Amino acid sequence: MSSAPALTNVPGLLVGHVTDPAGATGCTVVLGPAEGMRAAAYVRGRATGTRELDALSPGHLVPAIHALLLTGGSAYGLGAADGVMRWLAARGRGFPVGAGVVPIVPAAVIFDLMPLGRPDRWPTAEDGAAACDAAGVDVAEGSVGAGTGATVGKVLGAAGAMKGGLGTWAERSGEVVVGALAVVNAFGDVRDGAGQIIAGARSSNGFVDAARYLAAGGAPGGSFARTGANTTLVVVGTSARMERTQLAELARSAADALAQRITPVGTQFDGDIVFAASLGDQPPPTPVMVELLAQRVTAVAIERAVRQARGTKEVPGLAD
Repeated sequence: MSSAPALTNVPGLLVGHVTDPAGATGCTVVLGPAEGMRAAAYVRGRATGTRELDALSPGHLVPAIHALLLTGGSAYGLGAADGVMRWLAARGRGFPVGAGVVPIVPAAVIFDLMPLGRPDRWPTAEDGAAACDAAGVDVAEGSVGAGTGATVGKVLGAAGAMKGGLGTWAERSGEVVVGALAVVNAFGDVRDGAGQIIAGARSSNGFVDAARYLAAGGAPGGSFARTGANTTLVVVGTSARMERTQLAELARSAADALAQRITPVGTQFDGDIVFAASLGDQPPPTPVMVELLAQRVTAVAIERAVRQARGTKEVPGLAD
């Protein structure tokens, strides 16, 4: 369990995981307060797997969402959101519709059916509900939840890839808290703040440097060199009051951190999404302050996702 700053440092946010080590998959839920939270999203990738993403549009009728679900299992895993909805509805949390409530739960997936995962295992509705039961302020990192079967550095295929995972971080400036949670299942390499590769494609001579390899005309290999097989998902939260149009810009700004830490990023093989949520009542001194904090915490969360990952030694052909 992590004692480091986390997305849950933002008051009102809770995070819960369900981890299936045998199936190398899992899901992670981010719960907001009972009244919901303002939220928006920025779609960075070209082939995403999502549910209820339209509800995050600034022009949508629904003013707030009640949870976010990040899950493995590719499109199959989206069914885990049914369990999150049932869990919320049983507690009267959702958009009022007269005869009851309809919980609004946007969801996004990563492709983890291989090389670590199994094509017959993915998170279910029961797992979504269990993640809600497990939600709290302590956030485990690494090979847990939606990051269980994540991998990175797949330019040469599975044999040279390394373990991805889930990471989180938060920072405070004055009264404003900004936190991020990242599930890193990237096609490219992951770098630290100094620009050094810390997890990525490897050959017998060490790190390949995927960006340089591809720019020189190298051919991507393996089953991961196809659209939708690689995804980084990020949730950014802030205690500052921001409206949905501002949150859409916050998500877009936080996405710049992906380019700082993942190379290459935004290729035809990636399907990245950044969510942004606001829970506070006091506006920030300036929106750009929150945007810059969001970039910083997202970058650290991405790095922590691979630094905390475990479990490659027992996976044949996957680099440790």
